[in-house]
Amino acid sequence: MSLKIIGSGLGRTGTFSLKLALEHIGFGKCFHMIELFQNPEGVKYFRQAERGEQVNWNELFNGYVSAVDYPGARYFENLAEYYPDAKLIHTYRNPDEWYDSAVETIFMAKNLSPGKILKFGLRFPFSKEVRRRFRVFTYNRMLMDREFGKDLTDKKKVIERFKRHTDNVIKKIHPDRLLIFKASEGWDPLCRFLNVPVPDVEFPLSNDRKEFLNRIEVIGSGGSLPERKL
Repeated sequence: MSLKIIGSGLGRTGTFSLKLALEHIGFGKCFHMIELFQNPEGVKYFRQAERGEQVNWNELFNGYVSAVDYPGARYFENLAEYYPDAKLIHTYRNPDEWYDSAVETIFMAKNLSPGKILKFGLRFPFSKEVRRRFRVFTYNRMLMDREFGKDLTDKKKVIERFKRHTDNVIKKIHPDRLLIFKASEGWDPLCRFLNVPVPDVEFPLSNDRKEFLNRIEVIGSGGSLPERKL
């Protein structure tokens, strides 16, 4: 099975909402960072891509119709070439709003408090699942350093990199296969782009700060993440 949709938007731009939306309108199963924590062995494919090696993406995305969020968004160009018939959806939001959200979520997850590190360390020797997921945490830390720089408190430079990613997507992807999408726009632009009917349900606006941090707590405890649907 080939991917039909590739998400190039960075985390905290509405990627989880897009995942739920795509699955609802027939473009699921959708790969998201959450799936990587459930199946940490998939990190090896992204590490291959990071090293510039050839990747058998079909092995990783077996059974998936779409892929959004990190880590896939970092390798959007590789994926667009590998799946030439796929459409790309680039989720985007106001850069200042994005930064404020990232500081309270994905950046916080990178720089865990001493208490959370201690809790994670106590679980590590006794939980096989925590040990499996640790490789995703370490990979994700490396990824954010390379994407945004090591000093995540430098708002100006981080936002510059955030904007640069969008500029690169627009430069690399032909406009006929690209949608620049804000979750706040709802179903209409998404459904027009994908040529599907607009559902008779509200567009999902999900994964706020509380939901994100709760999910990180479950991931760090080795627990199973419940499947979310509209």
